[in-house]
Amino acid sequence: MACLLSFSLPKPSVIKATALSPTTNSPSSPDVLEEKFGRKGIKFLESNNVPSVELKVRNGSSVRVQIPNAHISSYKPKVYWKDDGFEEVLYTLPGKEKDSGVAKGGIGLVINDASEGGSKGSLISSSEWTVKDVDSDSIDAVQVELSCSSGPLEISYVVSLYPLSMASARAKAGIQGLRKCWYCTEPPLSSPFEVLSPSEALKPESPGLLDFDFEPEEKRGSWKVQEEPYIILKDRLSRVYAAPPQERLKAFYNTSPTKYETLDQGKELFFRVIRIGFEDIYVGSPGSSAEKYGNDYFICTGPAAMLVPVVVKPGEEWKGAQMIEHDNL
Repeated sequence: MACLLSFSLPKPSVIKATALSPTTNSPSSPDVLEEKFGRKGIKFLESNNVPSVELKVRNGSSVRVQIPNAHISSYKPKVYWKDDGFEEVLYTLPGKEKDSGVAKGGIGLVINDASEGGSKGSLISSSEWTVKDVDSDSIDAVQVELSCSSGPLEISYVVSLYPLSMASARAKAGIQGLRKCWYCTEPPLSSPFEVLSPSEALKPESPGLLDFDFEPEEKRGSWKVQEEPYIILKDRLSRVYAAPPQERLKAFYNTSPTKYETLDQGKELFFRVIRIGFEDIYVGSPGSSAEKYGNDYFICTGPAAMLVPVVVKPGEEWKGAQMIEHDNL
């Protein structure tokens, strides 16, 4: 799947040792990070010339995070249907030759400046993430904390791994838990890790010959209530689930649920997505355009603040989180 959030992050760069001696490493090199932060379940390494950290818990589930851009490029949970017990469930595509270390898809983060009306683009596109701290509870729970600065903002990004959490789904999929929720057609945020661009995500889908239940997506900006208990993600769509502006003017109104489930119909597994601190939920499906990227189907979903921006005043602190759980052991 393209991302439980398709987010915009700075491009990774090769970290070269800079010192008077050729044997001295930079503070961000894997060797230095391994010596300072490495422990059982937390390993620092270099992949495609990009410093990365691999988290692994007791049952063997693992997550790999590229450090310079905080991009989660791999997640392999323990599953019951494979002989070796593990399945790569993040949908990623290799980067282009000049940026071979920049994978498309996966899980990332985008923070745009929406002050004074409209987005001014990513606040962290020119920033580079560094390792701030790590933590572990034996090897049943491990986490790494990354940080970066952008103007007046100090941003911390914590990636945690547990035996039954931190996941993303791929293959033919559906979503349940959004019935009776308002939504509108809206393009995803642009990102260096996007598989579909915002313009591609909004291209009209043409129905197939046997696609008798095909319904075109609503026009951008028009609101509708989700009536079906399940969303079958076979056609192209790009939606934001949130309370409409006129609803938010009321003293009491319904918001989107704090959790919902993605369903992999091919493998009969599901992932539970929980949002904390965010008001919106983004759901995107590539439809027939998925075929040009390979044999696997993918979806893009996760908590967001696209229609309801987060306002952080000087001296204030804001926290948001995405939790992804599964019961596929």
